[in-house]
Amino acid sequence: MKRLFLICGLFVVFPFAHLHAQKEKWNNLFNGKDLTGWKVVNGKAKYEVTDGMIVGTCVKDSPNSFLATEKEYGDFILEVQVKIDEGINSGIQFRSLQRADDGRVNGYQMEVDHRKERAWSGGIYDESRRGWLYPLELNPSAKTAFKWGDWNTYRIECIGSVIRTYVNDTPVAYLVDNASLKGIIALQVHSVYRPEDEGKK
Repeated sequence: MKRLFLICGLFVVFPFAHLHAQKEKWNNLFNGKDLTGWKVVNGKAKYEVTDGMIVGTCVKDSPNSFLATEKEYGDFILEVQVKIDEGINSGIQFRSLQRADDGRVNGYQMEVDHRKERAWSGGIYDESRRGWLYPLELNPSAKTAFKWGDWNTYRIECIGSVIRTYVNDTPVAYLVDNASLKGIIALQVHSVYRPEDEGKK
């Protein structure tokens, strides 16, 4: 079975006005044992905990699936380790919302790109809302930050209307936007339609 989306060590720190004078306190969003504090929304992808990691598995002909936090977050710094199978698109939602009518997740997403030739991992996509806000054509030097077949450290900083992303300590996106200042954090398993992509993780 191929590996697509493996995440361990989800940590979030909540910055305050006097953060520079304080020691950052990191809080675990994932306990390494089960999915307490999380819920599956939208599609039919399978999410489970394996060897201390959250693993999402693609299901053919399912819409995009999300494993979402039960709580909402506004100003924060999020760090997560990501590994993904080739050929699969994914991402980390943040400050995202769910529509009242159909529950569809929409909002900011830090991209995990499946196209090596495009290499937009770390860019910011506005899921089911406005589309690309920060493609890596705006910062082409960051295209080499993502390491295929290896673990990647993703960092998202949201302070007021300022959003910054980093891949393996490389600055990727810098965006000033206030479409949503608070919302869920969610792990996406993108829809797949080819039989060969089913079961990727």
